[in-house]
Amino acid sequence: MESLIPMWGNFGAIAVMTLAAVGSAAGVGVAGMAAIGAWKKCYVQNKPAPFLLVGFVGAPLTQTIYGYIVMNSLLGVPTTPANFMQKLAAGIAGGAAIGMSAYFQGKGAACACDSFAETGKGVAADFIVLGMTETVAGR
Repeated sequence: MESLIPMWGNFGAIAVMTLAAVGSAAGVGVAGMAAIGAWKKCYVQNKPAPFLLVGFVGAPLTQTIYGYIVMNSLLGVPTTPANFMQKLAAGIAGGAAIGMSAYFQGKGAACACDSFAETGKGVAADFIVLGMTETVAGR
């Protein structure tokens, strides 16, 4: 069992990166689908399709960076019999929080895509709301 302790502690580092990346992928997917739908509406209405929607779609990608930072922090702490469960729990809980933040940021970005493509207004407010969602992952 003693030889498995470093593995279990480092599994927390793997988990945080994995969960953050899964959340980012889901968030980008949701926002990307909305952007494609918004562009389609613009084409149907003979309006210019705003390239700015790509910025909304990419917003959830930043949570993968947070996952990477936490992963490196966890890997920087030597795993011992006294702390391996804390490292494992920190990785899983931290990754879940970061991943959920990314997913919900993607849902907000999807709404921003629809709104901005239709009205051409509110981009600053949209990015502020996405930034507020971002702060959950950065804490």
